[in-house]
Amino acid sequence: MNQIDRPRRRFADEMEGTTSERSGRHETRRLRHELRRRTVTVSRLEHLTPRMMRVHFISPELADFVSAAPDDHVKLFFPQAGRIDGKPVMRDFTPRAFDRAAGSLTIDFALHATGPATEWAASVRVGDQLDIGGPRGSQVMPDDFDWYLLIGDESALPAIGRRVEELRPGVPVTTLVTVVHPYEEQRFAARAAWTPIWLHRGEPSDADAGLLCDRLASFQPPPGDGFVWIAGEAMIVRALRAYMTEERGHPKAWLKAAGYWQRGRSDGNVAIDD
Repeated sequence: MNQIDRPRRRFADEMEGTTSERSGRHETRRLRHELRRRTVTVSRLEHLTPRMMRVHFISPELADFVSAAPDDHVKLFFPQAGRIDGKPVMRDFTPRAFDRAAGSLTIDFALHATGPATEWAASVRVGDQLDIGGPRGSQVMPDDFDWYLLIGDESALPAIGRRVEELRPGVPVTTLVTVVHPYEEQRFAARAAWTPIWLHRGEPSDADAGLLCDRLASFQPPPGDGFVWIAGEAMIVRALRAYMTEERGHPKAWLKAAGYWQRGRSDGNVAIDD
């Protein structure tokens, strides 16, 4: 019998009683960074997939840029012509990669039907400038777990890709990602033992939660302690979080869930209750 067939309480008891918890492993570090605004310049553009644009920025102001966790967020300020108050629109994005010595920063843009970020990315040219702010802080999960499970949709791919590429060599990591079509799949430069699972579900819908839970039902964790990370549409993330903690008995301390967007809204991240 594999681990997913065990009774829920037994699985939870085994996870909660591990030696690693008692020895102080898996401790999260929360870091605060100096909050400042920087102006960056577009140096290169890549079309990763039909719906994902990678933008490379450079700036001498990035010499002291800090991003300690793969799911950090920076604010991007998009100018809006004709806006009455003259203020730019702010959106959160994940630093996909950065090189402090080179003064470079990489950000991936998921291209949706509308929105200020999509409109900017659709017309961006090398040499264009943009203001960014942050990250305000980082929640750093140590790379000392025995395995990792990363779940999300297109909005989570930058953080998932960065985490996969930063994990230590040989550690098992499974990614479960919903995308509109096979041509939206991505490849990561992984040193970890990476197992990608792609679900091709067409356009996002409320049915995505059931689709992901059905696929998770066949997930057999490797032995040892595991860290689960979930991000994407807020209601779907809540459903997946409940499934992993209540149905699968995964310890809440070893799971992080974040709502990156909410159906019917266009502004910012959404808090997921503990």
